[in-house]
Amino acid sequence: MASPDDTLNPRAARDHGGGLDGAMAQFGGAREDWLDLSTGINPHPYPVSNLTQSDWTALPDHGAFERLSAAARQFWSVPDGAAILPAPGASALIARMPALAPRGRVQITTPTYNEHAAAFAAQGWTVESAGPAEARVIVHPNNPDGRIWSAADADASLTVIDESFCDICPEKSLIHLAENPGVIVLKSFGKFWGLAGLRLGFAIGRSDLIAKLNDLTGPWAVSGPALRIGERALRDTEWANSTRQHLADAADRLDQMVTGSGATLIGGTTLFRLYDVDDAAAWQAKLARAHIWSRVFPYSGTYLRLGLPPADAWDRLEAAL
Repeated sequence: MASPDDTLNPRAARDHGGGLDGAMAQFGGAREDWLDLSTGINPHPYPVSNLTQSDWTALPDHGAFERLSAAARQFWSVPDGAAILPAPGASALIARMPALAPRGRVQITTPTYNEHAAAFAAQGWTVESAGPAEARVIVHPNNPDGRIWSAADADASLTVIDESFCDICPEKSLIHLAENPGVIVLKSFGKFWGLAGLRLGFAIGRSDLIAKLNDLTGPWAVSGPALRIGERALRDTEWANSTRQHLADAADRLDQMVTGSGATLIGGTTLFRLYDVDDAAAWQAKLARAHIWSRVFPYSGTYLRLGLPPADAWDRLEAAL
């Protein structure tokens, strides 16, 4: 039964990682006591510095958007026939995807990130897990199992390719499809760069779709600090390359630690790992008693997902396991 607070906050009912408030209410401790491994956010974010006063006080100008878009085009090897729209986070774009085509059926293979189905259902679409449909969503790599899709899977009149976690494996990207009719590729700045609070995302596709999205998002959708930090980070390929190697090494270390405690690896990415355990709720509670938060799923009693701990927290996780 929903609490009064839940009825006033529709977000409260949606299942996601995070949610430390609920963890603290059940297991105690202050926020600073907790190690949150329930998300797939890089625990060593891109360094943020040298912002100017005008980044905070002035309305973002067209030139800043153009510079950010140019950096994004180069970093992601965006084809010439595709346009780029920066936006206040990938989630804000996900909510607008259903408006790009007349409502009908959308195929979203499960399990996957649940905001896609919620967005389409909220705008009157029929959500199917298989079969023919007018629209399709593929999360690439998939959350939570890390499934990699192919170009052949982008087979609907409107195809949304969510590459929020694809910066760990750029060679797998389907960005070359972004100039195809009806294809939108989404990028997130919160995962690989570890800057979820920046609220920066990108939609990449043909100019007709991007123009429609632009009308839906309105002017000044991206903050001045996000424009500056995003451009700087996208041009820092040295940081990106070294980070990919660090994440791969950390994921291997996490696998050895968790499987050594009795779990079986199912999949994931180098930002999060999905394990099969005997009782996911019991594992989550055991970790939570040590103030370590993990991710379990309402559709599975055995799935446990863990993100990477920061460098100074490995011993703490090992002790809790």
